[in-house]
Amino acid sequence: MANASPSTVSGAQDYLSGKPRVLGRGKRIAVTSLVIFAAAALAAYILTSGAFNWTVIWAFFFHPAILSGLAMTLELTALSMIVGVLLGVCLAVMAVSRYPAVSAASALYVWMFRGTPLLVQLIFWFNIALVFPTVGFGGWSVSVNALVTPFMAALLGLGLNEGAYMSEIVRAGIGSVDKGQREAAQSIGLGGGQVMAHIILPQALKVIIPPTANQTIGMLKNTSLVSVIGAQELLTKSEDIYARNFQVIELLIVASLWYLLMTTIASGIQFWLERRFGDDRAIRRMVGEQA
Repeated sequence: MANASPSTVSGAQDYLSGKPRVLGRGKRIAVTSLVIFAAAALAAYILTSGAFNWTVIWAFFFHPAILSGLAMTLELTALSMIVGVLLGVCLAVMAVSRYPAVSAASALYVWMFRGTPLLVQLIFWFNIALVFPTVGFGGWSVSVNALVTPFMAALLGLGLNEGAYMSEIVRAGIGSVDKGQREAAQSIGLGGGQVMAHIILPQALKVIIPPTANQTIGMLKNTSLVSVIGAQELLTKSEDIYARNFQVIELLIVASLWYLLMTTIASGIQFWLERRFGDDRAIRRMVGEQA
């Protein structure tokens, strides 16, 4: 029987031990070259095949209607995240409450909004007037259709849904703070609200902020769902244009390029935040400023 070579024995040992095997330099160069070649071939096909009318794409890239939809997308993202973060903090604090009814209400909210599709929620809020035609008190009333515009329905759907996800992120952040911190703060006479605002939440930022940045990137893309209710964001504006000129793929590429640009910038900010709040010294400085 032939003896196994040292490289074979080493590879078997790495496999059995669960250690990742590192490709040799030659193999890495070959794999990298293959990937670059495939990417270049795909790019060349897209640019030269004539399947896409690049003149139309560049003509509409900075079209006023597209820029208007872009502004609406950014506005919806910002406002929805503000609603989601504020609601998430409230729900997370409720979730860790000593009162069972309060924590149960938080759990019910999270269960309902995380358990149903966001698209369904958006359509529901857009048609809420079918359930409540008017709202008011005394002799005053107003039509719900007049109040819940497509923009307001989009904000309600996105913000309330985001609140359920943010509550879990904030709750995880609160749970990451050592219980001794709370006990020490209470021992010097701080009330429950003061402990949460000045001790727990500032230290929980290390856990809360990176996934919140990730949620914001997701929100940028989720705003495209509001096109089903005509909220006039980026995708809706693109659809309005291609409904007139029938350049469907080209306008979808315009929208996709803008989404890619926005998410790339947001990802850079996320990377900076992860480095910034991954530094324990930064957290300690923030806690000191809060004290």
